[in-house]
Amino acid sequence: MNQALPSIAPPVVDFLGEHDQKGLLRFLTCGSVDDGKSTLIGRLLHDTKRVFEDQAAALRKDSRKYGTQGEALDFALLVDGLEAEREQGITIDVAYRFFATEGRKFIVADTPGHEQYTRNMATGASNSDLAVILIDARKGVLQQTRRHSFIVSLLGIRHVVVAVNKMDLVGHDRAVLDAIESDYRAFAEGFGFETLQVIPMSALTGENVTVQSEAMPWYEGPTLLEHIESIDVASDDRLGPFRMPVQWVNRPNLDFRGYAGTVVSGSIRPGDKVAVAASGRVATVSRIATMSGDLEEAVAGDAVTITLEEEVDISRGDVLSLPDQRPEVSDRLNAHVIWMGDQALRTSRNYIIKAGKRTTTGVVRHIEHGIDVNSLKHLPTETLALNEIGFCEIQLGAPVAFDPYEVNRDMGSFVLIDPLTNQTVGAGLIWSSLRKADNIHRQAFDIDRTARAALTGQTPRVLWFTGLSGAGKSTIANLVEQRLHAQGRLTFLLDGDNVRHGLNKDLGFAEADRVENIRRVGEVAKLFTEAGLITLVSFISPFRSDRQMARDLFGPGEFVEIHVHAPLEIAETRDPKGLYRKARAGEIRNFTGIDSPYEAPEQAELVLDTVARSAEDLADEVIRHLGL
Repeated sequence: MNQALPSIAPPVVDFLGEHDQKGLLRFLTCGSVDDGKSTLIGRLLHDTKRVFEDQAAALRKDSRKYGTQGEALDFALLVDGLEAEREQGITIDVAYRFFATEGRKFIVADTPGHEQYTRNMATGASNSDLAVILIDARKGVLQQTRRHSFIVSLLGIRHVVVAVNKMDLVGHDRAVLDAIESDYRAFAEGFGFETLQVIPMSALTGENVTVQSEAMPWYEGPTLLEHIESIDVASDDRLGPFRMPVQWVNRPNLDFRGYAGTVVSGSIRPGDKVAVAASGRVATVSRIATMSGDLEEAVAGDAVTITLEEEVDISRGDVLSLPDQRPEVSDRLNAHVIWMGDQALRTSRNYIIKAGKRTTTGVVRHIEHGIDVNSLKHLPTETLALNEIGFCEIQLGAPVAFDPYEVNRDMGSFVLIDPLTNQTVGAGLIWSSLRKADNIHRQAFDIDRTARAALTGQTPRVLWFTGLSGAGKSTIANLVEQRLHAQGRLTFLLDGDNVRHGLNKDLGFAEADRVENIRRVGEVAKLFTEAGLITLVSFISPFRSDRQMARDLFGPGEFVEIHVHAPLEIAETRDPKGLYRKARAGEIRNFTGIDSPYEAPEQAELVLDTVARSAEDLADEVIRHLGL
């Protein structure tokens, strides 16, 4: 016979309720190698009773095998979980640990001290409210201390504890602390930290970590635990302008359309007007739905689904705001970039950019300067290597809504992803827009592409013909336009050679110029589709990332990629303009197929084989694909 599960005892329910109401502080420990970061966290876990008996037994065993404290417990082993970390006695990965006291809950990130793992440290700092920067009392302020302090400041952490550790190894000498504090405060003067608390301690013995040190009676400040329990790190997110990036359009049935996301700043109520940041379209909030029922108000941190009274074009990645407090929207940005890739950053190479919920492509057009994180000097550079930081000019494939990082960390950050390896290779902190004027927004008009398409009686699309020189792109595109024109369709053909005589006559054939060539043509094609036209684009466009950048400008089904395929040896025999001959002779550099690669489409909507079939047959195939 099945028996009902016993109900939870009231004291347990009360305990869980009280625990749920405690505030949460996220903080990280950072500093140079062997400063005692892992030991400090292990001590906090042990003294706050977060180490269970089986963990304690394992700690005793591991201390004998890997420990550095003789017969004593090595608290660092509670955090350093990787075998390589234990064998080498260093932290490699970012370890997150949870503990709680009577007054607060904590999530602490133990970050590596080695310079080669700076990217791991930056990851741990990206969502922390407070940083504990450890300094070995015997060594003082080191280069890595300065490096981590600068990154902490750059990533918007405004509350810092300087934990001068291993004071027991310098005889608890107050003069040592005073010298380190003076040195550090002089270095960090321009970082804008709201609070900076210096605490002398010994993580190994627990002095001034969780209990006051009897050996340092001259120190009258709080212990580390007292400080992080009491410090107020509450941000003013609720007081800022309303921002909600749309993560998902919730459409379970024909009677419900909601826009799901997390409010990252400000608040919103039913009846309030909201605007789509990019388009400027305004609608009225009808409901704020959650799993627990509708809300009368959503504030920063709330995950909600908003429904609107009016129908507005909104998709994943759009940002909802108040109509009179819209964020900036731009496709050209100035940003600090922390480079995390093993391969150096390459300017003019396309990367995938994820800013909030928006994903697009982007190019680092120029590095204004690198930053020496030890001296904070600006240095000229043309690239960024692993763990280096630079101030960059970035061109995006599509505009994004943003606030500067120092104003809103959620709205002002992005990551760069290598499109070939799908690895995150950089973290960006937006400083400003690169537009010629501030506060440029898209203006909403009543006559849009839908209205224009209805007038022309056709579905606007862009037909993007890509392939080697001599493959037959222009020939087929011209035949397709003839057939569409005969049907009474409104069209326009953008051909690579023709456009370079006008709009793009200032561009050469270096990689950066090729990227800009495609970006401009993509924007022009977008304008033509908004005018209701069927636009044909005939460009070699050799790089997948460039074509993806163009595709990102259009809605679903509007971009038709057509690979006009001919093997290099066949295209070279055709050579109608003599370009291959000149490229082979070295008269033309960066020529596609010779000394510059062509990346064939992997998922083109159409592949046209110009060897096996005639141009007329292939043009008819394009028309059939369009359903015309």
